[in-house]
Amino acid sequence: MIAVVQRVSEGKVVVDGSVVGQCGKGLFILLGVAKGDTEEDARLLCDKIIKMRIFSDENDKMNLALGDVGGEMLVVSNFTLLASYRKGNRPDYMNSAPPDEAKRLYEYFIACARETVPHVGEGIFGADMKVTITNDGPVTIPMDSCVLKQPKSKA
Repeated sequence: MIAVVQRVSEGKVVVDGSVVGQCGKGLFILLGVAKGDTEEDARLLCDKIIKMRIFSDENDKMNLALGDVGGEMLVVSNFTLLASYRKGNRPDYMNSAPPDEAKRLYEYFIACARETVPHVGEGIFGADMKVTITNDGPVTIPMDSCVLKQPKSKA
């Protein structure tokens, strides 16, 4: 499972001219589900994102997590994060999970987030979405659940 996490001051998702999801200060997450991903991937990634200290404290150091600043979250599904671009000029998305499984894990990720984050907005899975965010920093961090499953080095 791949996520692109952006610290934002606000964000919104529009489908067919209507706002379907939004957030204030917090995190905007593009979420891609790969073949073979499981609920463990979703849980690991969600927990890590929520606990990441990427918000500034009173000394302007990135020391605070989402909950420390009362932040919100906006999650949007994005299968194109799994694009293979090595061969040719047209990316393929063969590494993406089948739509039914991807939707299930996307919704599971959101459910995990809602366990601790008071406001979690979302896009509509599979819809043509127009996304507007105000990136704060900018702070943008790509994350992969495979990395979180690797043993921690003792260095």
